Amino acid sequence: MSRWYENTVFYHMYPLGMVGAEKINSASVESHGFSGLERWIPHIKELGCGAVYIGPLFQSMSHGYDTKDYSHVDYRLGSDEGFKSFIEECHKSGIKVVVDGVFNHTGREFPAFQDIRKNRENSRYRDWYQNVDFYGNTHFNDGFSYGAWRNYYELPALNLRNQEVREYLYDIIRGWIRNFNIDGIRFDCADCLDFEFIKETRRITSQEKQDFWLMGEVIHGDYSRWANGEMMHSVTNYELYKGLYSGHNDFNYFEIAHTVKRQSDENGGIYRNISLYNFVDNHDVDRIASILNEKRHILPVYILLYMLPGVPSIYYGGEWRIEGRKINGSDDGLRPALDLEEMTIAFGRDDFLETIKRLGKIRKENPVFAEGNYKELCLTNRQYAFARISADAAAVVAVNNDTNRSHMRIPVPVACTEAAELLSGKTVKPESGFLEVELEASSGMIFKLL
Repeated sequence: MSRWYENTVFYHMYPLGMVGAEKINSASVESHGFSGLERWIPHIKELGCGAVYIGPLFQSMSHGYDTKDYSHVDYRLGSDEGFKSFIEECHKSGIKVVVDGVFNHTGREFPAFQDIRKNRENSRYRDWYQNVDFYGNTHFNDGFSYGAWRNYYELPALNLRNQEVREYLYDIIRGWIRNFNIDGIRFDCADCLDFEFIKETRRITSQEKQDFWLMGEVIHGDYSRWANGEMMHSVTNYELYKGLYSGHNDFNYFEIAHTVKRQSDENGGIYRNISLYNFVDNHDVDRIASILNEKRHILPVYILLYMLPGVPSIYYGGEWRIEGRKINGSDDGLRPALDLEEMTIAFGRDDFLETIKRLGKIRKENPVFAEGNYKELCLTNRQYAFARISADAAAVVAVNNDTNRSHMRIPVPVACTEAAELLSGKTVKPESGFLEVELEASSGMIFKLL
């Protein structure tokens, strides 16, 4: 039986962007951002999403990752009570809430860092940050140097090997669970975090809430170093993300299939026991609708996102195929303000939007896509079919990246009398152990074997 975070679809919200918050925080600004975000909850539920990942949202000075106060939500979004109300409304709709844990670094306005600036060698917080050197300096001319995330000195790096720092953060996490009733944490820069800190966080959060979920931002490396029984439950699957867009741009399904087989194949996939967090865009990378050379490829891309092993996530606006790119190093184009009512009117019953809803429904009603083993069935540069097989169910997924209609002859992986195509509602009967199907250009099919 899969756990909630394995058999769900996430909706990824970047709240400061969604509400059009000011770029620089000001305590004088009264915001009702959370009440605006609450209006998204019925839409998220209609998409078939059972969880939101929302963040960053705690007190910061600019983009949200320069934390000033871990205990309170950002003024630009509203009040702590407003956030509690948002979570309560999500829970009433059966939606879990996961927040950003920015624990690798703080902003320069964080009280401990300000104390070091003021009291220097006499500061009780001098060991709260990495490599503090009072004989050094930075371009801020503080009269000392310090470790920072990727040498970006606006984000001084916390010393997570300092027990006092760790205990402080553990108390913060307990407070988030007890005061806000969150259901999980996404670790920002998880590949920079101290392993013992992650292990202890896993232990503490499991005590606070048995089904609490920990997911981490990891780009490169062996994902099982961070996602395992002692540490996090999942990490961001950047390896598959790259394959999903380049495999379509290059008309090369071998790239995607190689990645999935390496990760999830039932006969030796190195992450087959881990539900990785899958996505096709997020708040840090160009949107998939901007990356794809052939815009129609967005349909098979999303079919694969939902039906391949792992936990699928939609980045807000993706359901409407909005575009966005980094420009001159700025992420603003990836994090736009969106008015839900305007988007609803503009897109109405858009075919792609309706397909996203159907994919969410299919995923929810067929646990085989969370629990089933992966098995490759057939593969060419432009056509790809695979099965998901569990003890009591089986499904076949086929996609076509060709610009032309294509015929596929797909071997049936288990005995069955017919196959129900879940997107169209049509049925196909196997012939001599094969499904003979016609796929339209840039399309896909999902079969439940009966």
